[in-house]
Amino acid sequence: MRLGRDGIAGLIGLAVSLSLLPQAFGLPKLPIVPVGPGFYPVIVLVFLAVTSAVLVVQDVVAQRQAAERAGREEAPAASGRAYGLVGGAFVVVGAYVGLLPYLGYRIATTLFVAAFQLLLERPSTLRQWIIFAVIAFGTTAVTYVLFEQYLSVLLPRGRWTDW
Repeated sequence: MRLGRDGIAGLIGLAVSLSLLPQAFGLPKLPIVPVGPGFYPVIVLVFLAVTSAVLVVQDVVAQRQAAERAGREEAPAASGRAYGLVGGAFVVVGAYVGLLPYLGYRIATTLFVAAFQLLLERPSTLRQWIIFAVIAFGTTAVTYVLFEQYLSVLLPRGRWTDW
């Protein structure tokens, strides 16, 4: 049985996270502060390892089910490449990185999340547009409060907006 693209991506994510995890555990501990510099990298790497392992398991199960349905050992190859979607994602991320110093974190991030949602799927009903707006504003608000207010990380202010 062969792994599909998801399984291969999961194995790569698992390998990266497991290879970086010992280095994150090796970061120095601060005697005064209970949360040292390695705390958040360890959380992110453990999350990456777990989700990557789940992705591999899901892919193996999906490949098996597809092979059983087809009545043979190997699943059919995936079709329908999404090169335009990948290119669009690079454009949206590039625009976000380019506009961040000019618009500031709050405005640029709201626009980034909205643009990425539009790239993936355009809302068609009023309810979907409301959910779209809540996600765009909510993501920005939650990350702003978490980083700027709780963790005291200064987020970029905009040259054009000073906001």
